[in-house]
Amino acid sequence: MKTFAIGDIHGCFRAFDAVVAAADLAEGDTLVLLGDYVDRGPDTPRVLDRIIRESGNRNLVSLRGNHEVMMLESRENHEMFDGWQLCGGRETLESYGWSGDGDWSQLISEEHWAFLEQTRAWLETDDYIFVHANVCPYMGMEEHSDMQLYWDKCHDLKLHRSGRRAVIGHTRQRTGVPRQWPGGVCIDTAAVGGQWLTCLEVESGEFTQANQAGEVREGHLVGW
Repeated sequence: MKTFAIGDIHGCFRAFDAVVAAADLAEGDTLVLLGDYVDRGPDTPRVLDRIIRESGNRNLVSLRGNHEVMMLESRENHEMFDGWQLCGGRETLESYGWSGDGDWSQLISEEHWAFLEQTRAWLETDDYIFVHANVCPYMGMEEHSDMQLYWDKCHDLKLHRSGRRAVIGHTRQRTGVPRQWPGGVCIDTAAVGGQWLTCLEVESGEFTQANQAGEVREGHLVGW
């Protein structure tokens, strides 16, 4: 059984659909989604529908990203709502058909809200840590703040004290190529910025990528 991870989808349904179809996922494999399913891209509802459908077909772990944090908190916090719109929330609202009037939260299905609420902060396996934003090498995962888990940009990953390597998203690699450090790899490869969505087979370092045009390519992490 293999473990796969997919980076920040950001409403890019065509890329998500293409990369899941192209990746060599088999029954019994685990798929970890690193968060930021919503915002900026055109098709947030279709992305969430597809994730929910996939969760019924395979072992799928959905982590929470800072954009899910903003969307969830915007239901009760008007200041957060204003900030969320400026960070890509407007595209999400438009994809649900919001015209700027009325209670926007009612346009989002109970199924989608339930999915967002059950996303988790991190996943640890025997060999890896999966989290949206960043990992401090000297802290247990339960000691991390929300700022570290969801918001911190990563410019270096040292090996965690547990010996586990980290697989993260959030810090956009505008080259479209995953970035490696001794302590792990960032696979946010800028799908919403016109680049690629990455699905990494974690144990081997092989990865499949797709873009919004439905094009697919493959690669591998050197020295992984």
